[in-house]
Parts: sequence; structure tokens; C-alpha cells
Amino acid sequence: MKKVAFIGSYDKADMIIYAAKILTLMGKSVLVVDSTALQKTRYIIPSMEASKQYITTYEKIDIAIGFENLAQIKEYRTNETKEEFNYDYVLLDIDTYKGYVYFGVKPEDKHFLVTSFDLYCLRRGLQVFRRLENPVEVTKVLFTKEMLPEEEQFLEHLSKGLKIKWDKDVIYFPFENGDQNAIFSNQRSGRIRMRGLSQTYVDGIMYMVEELSGASTNDVRKAAKNIER
Repeated sequence: MKKVAFIGSYDKADMIIYAAKILTLMGKSVLVVDSTALQKTRYIIPSMEASKQYITTYEKIDIAIGFENLAQIKEYRTNETKEEFNYDYVLLDIDTYKGYVYFGVKPEDKHFLVTSFDLYCLRRGLQVFRRLENPVEVTKVLFTKEMLPEEEQFLEHLSKGLKIKWDKDVIYFPFENGDQNAIFSNQRSGRIRMRGLSQTYVDGIMYMVEELSGASTNDVRKAAKNIER
């Protein structure tokens, strides 16, 4: 089971679901865990439930909402479905140090810092790393309209002294109204689609999946094309 931490206060829910969908089309079993304070996933997937904690399946992706740690999820899954807790990938949406610790993220697990460049997102996202005892390698996932040198320099400044080893590769997502409109339309349709998203946004998702899976660009593109079928 490969555990992946998507860290930050920036809205990551749709991005994580797109990546999870491609992984399922590549034959992988995926659990998405929303451990954020907002729990946006509870409201954007079709099978919203009234209970505080639940696991629902959305287009072959299992999504866990309202749990405080993996042990609770394992117990729930065993009691409800009588199935073993056995996934290829667990994608963790995290916005606090508490979530990082309670879900047992380790330095060897894959780390993404997902942020825009407003101060709230930058500082709150980096806050998770301030109490880490061991260095971790982190890939930047940056949402920005235009990547300016001073923006990344400011992120480097804020993270100075933290136990972060930045990955040389950076994943960029554009601020485009077209992408937001496509995401909102996809939410209303109750289906996971990439239709209407900019090529830059799609490329960012596919590159992320390549990083997680080790699959070739060609294999990931083939899987992504099947989303619209």
C-alpha cells in the first residue's frame, strides 16, 4: 500500500479525485481520505450521507470522510463490507499537523505541498512541516496564473529552516476561469470528466500520476483518455 500525502490548506479535492480516477483506470485500487477541516469531498460527490463517518464508492474510488486515522477506516470497512483493508494507493488530503501524525505519514511516503501564493495558503500549508523531526522530500504543486520568480523565491524564504528537501520537479496548475467552470460542471454532472479542462491542468494531473505510479507518459495518457468513455 502506497501512502501519498497532499498537504496544504488550498482546495485539493477535485485534483486528488482526478488523479485517483486515472489510477483506477490503470487497474489500481485507490482510497481517498479527506481529513481536512472543511471536508469538501463530503459535498461534491453524489453519495453524500448524513453520518459523521462513512466510506462511499465513487466511480471505483473508495472515499473515506470524517475519520481521524486509518485504524478507524480499517475497522469501519471490516464491519461494513467484511472486506480486507487492502489498497494499492491511499491518497490523503491533509491540512493540519494532527492529520499528518494521526494518519501515520512517514518521511519515506510521497509528499506534495499544494498551494497558491496567497499568504494564508502558504503559511498554513507550511505549518504542517514545522514540527517534523526528520527531513522529507516534497514536490511543489503550485496554483498560479503566471509563475513569477519572486513567487517561488518567497516560498523558499518562508520554508527556510524547515526540514524540507524540495524535489527538483515542480507541478504547475493555471488559474483559469475555464478550468474552474469545467470543474463545477463536472461536479454537477455527478461524473468524473476532464472535458473542458485546459491542457495545462490535464498535463499536471497526468504528471502527478506518473510520479505516483512510475508508469510511462504514454500509459498514463491512454488511461486518461478512457475517462470520457
